[in-house]
Amino acid sequence: MSMLPVAEAQDRLLSRAKPVQTIETVSLPEAEGRVLGADVKARLTQPPFDASAMDGYALRRDDAPEPGAELRLIGMSSAGHGFEGVIGKGETVRIFTGAPVPPGADSVLLQEDAEKIEGGIRTTFPVRLGQHVRPRGQDFLEGEAVLKAGTALDFSRLTVAAGMNHATLEVRRKPVVALLATGDELLPPGSSPAPAQIIASSTFGIAALARKAGAEVLDLGIVPDDKAAISAAIERARRAEVDVIVTLGGASVGDHDLVQATLLASGMKLDFWRIAMRPGKPLMVGSLGEVHVLGLPGNPVSSLVCGLLFLEPLIRKLASLPPVRRDATVEAAVTLRANDQRQDYVRATLSQSSAGVLAAKPFAKQDSSMMKIFAEADCLIVRSPHAPELRAGSPCPVMLLRPDLLD
Repeated sequence: MSMLPVAEAQDRLLSRAKPVQTIETVSLPEAEGRVLGADVKARLTQPPFDASAMDGYALRRDDAPEPGAELRLIGMSSAGHGFEGVIGKGETVRIFTGAPVPPGADSVLLQEDAEKIEGGIRTTFPVRLGQHVRPRGQDFLEGEAVLKAGTALDFSRLTVAAGMNHATLEVRRKPVVALLATGDELLPPGSSPAPAQIIASSTFGIAALARKAGAEVLDLGIVPDDKAAISAAIERARRAEVDVIVTLGGASVGDHDLVQATLLASGMKLDFWRIAMRPGKPLMVGSLGEVHVLGLPGNPVSSLVCGLLFLEPLIRKLASLPPVRRDATVEAAVTLRANDQRQDYVRATLSQSSAGVLAAKPFAKQDSSMMKIFAEADCLIVRSPHAPELRAGSPCPVMLLRPDLLD
């Protein structure tokens, strides 16, 4: 079987992904990063009254058209404690930010634009009609659909939802991703491995990536290289009605690679496997009914690269969230040799070049087993199949591992 280009593999995976439609009600703190399943209408008018935008004096503009007007002080209006009377001709009320503007008043004079006199104030600055008054409903009106269905909820949108008096919101359910690590050699962190055993690490990085992308994670643990055990774990995921099953390791077709065969026996429809990329060639994509199946390489770096390229965009689409913008063009810090038939993802750091632009410098060693280098990398230099030599100082496409690096 020939190897599939990365872009084609991504298109085939995402083309059949349909956003989760199930709606659930969650509290405001739980709604962060979620996508609204219905319009959110204001349950009140904001502000609910004409409010002062500054500390000062509420008055009638006609009483103070020019500096030097003298007004009688008849009371005070503060936030939560409005003045209960009506301002008449020649009168004023001390007012504070957020307080209701009393009936009869139409403007607010800044406190520094007034001098105190016996029984009142004298204006020292002209008053403009309506100045420093926030009119009732300036922000939103009761019944107004301020947030639309399909909107991703961030800090600003949660603020307005709270301001509209909503303690809960209707949002789309998070996609559920089941993670299954396989291998007789694997032990959980904190164990004491025998000479032929290693610590399972990929699960934790992939789980974090999945949660960051907007998913709930069901960790099925570590399963030995045994078809019955693998089959039981797959059945557990199906009973949990997950949206994606992600296997780590064993997806190839070697004598000890049992995941693909077990999934096929469980009814998986295999879409493709073996991608023209490095690292990450033995990626498997299929489906069990409506459940997406991704078989990631067991190698930690390979699984993380494949997770960024395939799992993250899949989850974001299922969650109705926009793709994460990771692609960027920087400068090559060193000359890069010509590439072969596979698309390379080269771990690199970013730093300022002598010309003051960001430049990507690859690590000298690129062995896909080296997790430390991946953790130190800022980006992956993307080298297309059969790309010619790229000289130092040339534009260089990269995939950012931390998208905020260019902010």
